[in-house]
Amino acid sequence: MQNNVVEAHIKGVMPTSNGCAVFLGPEKKTFVIYVDQYIGSAISMAINEEKKDRPLTHDLIGSIFQGLEVSLQRVVINDVSDSIYFARIILKMDNELGSKVVEIDARPSDSMVLAIQAKKPIFVAKKVIDQVDDMTEILERILKQQD
Repeated sequence: MQNNVVEAHIKGVMPTSNGCAVFLGPEKKTFVIYVDQYIGSAISMAINEEKKDRPLTHDLIGSIFQGLEVSLQRVVINDVSDSIYFARIILKMDNELGSKVVEIDARPSDSMVLAIQAKKPIFVAKKVIDQVDDMTEILERILKQQD
């Protein structure tokens, strides 16, 4: 993989008045992506490996991947513009005809759920890391208040 991305981890999912704030980033910097309540819940359920009574949309997508013998390789949050984030899901399909890698444009929030469920890495482009505000101190304050 090229050196223009860094691996990121989800550091927290917090409710907000309009949905949820997902705090993520590499070890030394944290940024936030705001998502709706449904996606925030889906991310939290994936992180906690919660079992559901019926498959949710992201579970369905994972089942389709499995049925088609497609594996999610990684997710890359590759751009941000006017506080809107963009991501790519990298999929690999192996069959009797050979291997094929496909990149799909997706919302980072959906991409994160799929990556967590598949236990695959989430990467962030360095240009995104360079553009976003560091929210590490804010996350630390929120976590201290919750203790």
